[in-house]
This record gives sequence, C-alpha cells and structure tokens, in this order.
Amino acid sequence: MSLLKRIESQRPGQEPAAGSNMPVPAGPAGGNPNAPAPAAPRLSSQAPVRESFRDVKFRIQSRVIQDLDPKLDLSNQVEVRRQIEEIFGKVIDEEGLALTRAERVRMLEQITDEIIGLGPLEPLLRDESITEVMVNGPRQVYIERSGKLELTNVVFQNDDHVMRIIDRIIAPIGRRVDESSPMVDARLTDGSRVNAIIPPLSLVGPVVTIRKFAATPFTVDDLIRFGTATPEMFEFLRACVEARLNGFVSGGTGSGKTTTLNVLSSFIPNDERIVTIEDAAELQLRQEHVVTLESRPPNIEGKGAIPIRELVRNALRMRPDRIVVGECRSGEALDMLQAMNTGHDGSLSTGHANSPRDMLSRLETMVLMAGVDLPVRAIREQIASAVDIIVQQARMKDGTRRITHITEVQGMEGDVIVMQDVFVFEQTGVIDGKIQGRLKPTGIRPKFVERFETEGIHLPQGVFGF
Repeated sequence: MSLLKRIESQRPGQEPAAGSNMPVPAGPAGGNPNAPAPAAPRLSSQAPVRESFRDVKFRIQSRVIQDLDPKLDLSNQVEVRRQIEEIFGKVIDEEGLALTRAERVRMLEQITDEIIGLGPLEPLLRDESITEVMVNGPRQVYIERSGKLELTNVVFQNDDHVMRIIDRIIAPIGRRVDESSPMVDARLTDGSRVNAIIPPLSLVGPVVTIRKFAATPFTVDDLIRFGTATPEMFEFLRACVEARLNGFVSGGTGSGKTTTLNVLSSFIPNDERIVTIEDAAELQLRQEHVVTLESRPPNIEGKGAIPIRELVRNALRMRPDRIVVGECRSGEALDMLQAMNTGHDGSLSTGHANSPRDMLSRLETMVLMAGVDLPVRAIREQIASAVDIIVQQARMKDGTRRITHITEVQGMEGDVIVMQDVFVFEQTGVIDGKIQGRLKPTGIRPKFVERFETEGIHLPQGVFGF
C-alpha cells in the first residue's frame, strides 16, 4: 500500500481498511448487549507516530540538503538535479518508505523546487494559465486565472519558509527586505513583477504578490482574440504610434495597462532608438535598439536611491527617439510632459485612473508632486499641448480586460481641457455572467488625422464608422 493511502486509511476515528492487518476490537461476549464493554487498550508510549506526506517530504528534504556537496555550484542545474535525484533515491531506500511511482516523482519534484527553485510557488509559476500569484502568509495562496481569483491548496511550512523564498527572489538583484525595510519590489528572471511586504507591516505574515507575464508577449492578434479591442481600433492605434503621437494608457490595478503598453510599443519602427524606464523591468520590446533603465531603491543606509524622475531626465541626454515610461506615479510626470513638449514626440506611459478625464486630473496632481509652484492653468496647458491620446482600459466584472475608451485630447477652451472619444465600449447586457457589448467608433474624426496624411499613413475606409 502506498504512503498516501496508508495515511488516509489510518487516520484516527476511521475504521481500518478491509484486508488490513490492524486488529478489530471484539464485540460484547456472546453478543449480549448488556455485557460490559472491554476496557480501552492503554496507549503505549512506543506507538508509531503517523506522518503526513508533507511531513515525510520535509524530513527527506532535510536529509537531501544535508548530504549535498557544499561546494556544489547551484547555477549548474543539471548537476544539482542529478545529485538531488541520486541522494533522494538513497535516502528513500534507507528509510524503507513504500511510495508509489507517482508519489516518488511528486516528492522528488517538490524537493528539487525547494532547493533550486521557489519551492511551493514553482508549479504555479509554470502554469501558463495563471496570471497572478498571491501569498497571504504561509497558509493561504491565491491565484488569478482568466481574471478570477481562486484559492489553491498550496501551503508553506511557516513564516520563515516564505521569507526564504522572498530572499531567494530578491538576492540576485541586490535588494533586501527586513524589519527596517519591510517592503520590496523585484522581478523574476522571466520578467514577472514581484512585490513583498513583511511583518510588522503585514499582520498575516509575509505577503508576496507576483504579476506573471507570458513567456512570449501578447500580440495584437491575441488581444483581438481576447476581446480587448477590435482590429479597427488597433489599426488606428498603430497609426497613432507611427505618427509619433504622445499617449497614456490609463486604468485600474490589474486592468492590463502594461500589456497594452507593450503592444503599442511594438508598433514603434525598428530603426528608432527607444529608452524604457521602469521601477521593475517588465516591458518586452522586440526592437533591435532598446535601452532599458530601472530605478534603484535606497541602500541599507537609506542612500543611493535613483527614482524614475532622475532616469527620465538622464534619458533626455541619451538621444532617444522614443521614451517609454512603465508608469508615472509622481513628479516624473512633469519631466515626461516637458519631454513631450520639447521634441520628444511619440512618448508613451501608463497611469492609474478610472477614466480619460481622471487621467488628466491625475497628471495635474503628479505635476504638483514635483514640488514646482505652477498655476493650475499653466499645468493644464502643458498637458493639453503634450498629450494627444489616452487609451482607457478596464477589467470587467467577468474578468475580461477591455479597452473602453480611446480619447483624443483636443486642446484648451478657457480653463478646461477639451477631450473627444474616438472609440468606446458599449455594454448591451450580461449573459451567463459574461458581459456583452461592442467596441465601436463614435463617428467623430480626430483632429490629428492630418498628421497621418503628412506621415504617409493611410487608414482603411470605415475605421471611424463612416
């Protein structure tokens, strides 16, 4: 009988399995219901302690780690795996464990993940259908699949186990997390974004959030298939990027802003020099001439931080044809607007906002965060002059991500920035929990179409609905 089956069949309070060798207590003598029941057998201090699969795994894992060559180069994964498999087989034989082949393979895989990978997270990271992994302390791990949250059966041993995995993620990129610096942003080798926050700020234990990215970035065809936008909308957005319009992708957390920014960036011609600036490098541009810059947090003494704002200023000295900022959150918005207004056309970025109008208000606020004393009207004039288009993205209640607005920024009228929707998403109903609707042109021709003509870009008939 396999280890797992023996564990299940021998749980306290269960009847022994048929055919097992466990003694069955005799009933009342002669079948007399009034006969006294036999005295309960006394528990011997030598009674064997039944171990769960997890307990056995941790015990075997400790022995494997102990027997590994301390001089082994962990970067040589082929040799590490060979040694782990060899030691694992020897330890299993010495322990005399009756494991089925499936249990043996599963245990070896989990132990290998623990030694050279990210432990219990590895199977989740390998699953391409999972887009986000959320560890809420050692006993609760959620995933996002198809835009919906699911609780998994993955657990860690304890808080220390989660901390070891966090350290394994952040150590290669020179970052740290401890009580004096209890929050950290990092990335995995595949570009997935990681955020960790630990006690005393987190009251449930170490919390890890991993935003996964596909091994190959999503393309226009993928987003059309997902229903994010229509072919006509992407035809229009391609023309906007090729004509060097400045744009922002706005939306809420998890709405797909970075994915859309990645697709828009793919429209940049291959012969241009692109400088990307991010907190944690996520963009996956395929052009030949790309320079990727990443901000740096302060060191253990609280010094040496290089924020995005400084990188934007530096990028202006790097002869960029395009500047792509992963996300504007603060005073770097002022530097972005100044760059857009001083010849660096075709710049792209993202921001958190619930609507295109809210995105403009957010830009005003972020400019004020730069610490400059400018009147609001001057800031709005800067924004109206710099920004040509806003792409609004949303995650719907059914988990789908859609572009809900493509909006032109037309200029100023009095103290107000004038905007005009070019494409909108019109919801028509909900069927079986799925939101029904269509992405349609508003029938209004944007003013900057004239720039398309001067650049030699010709849109097909009917893009704007006429």
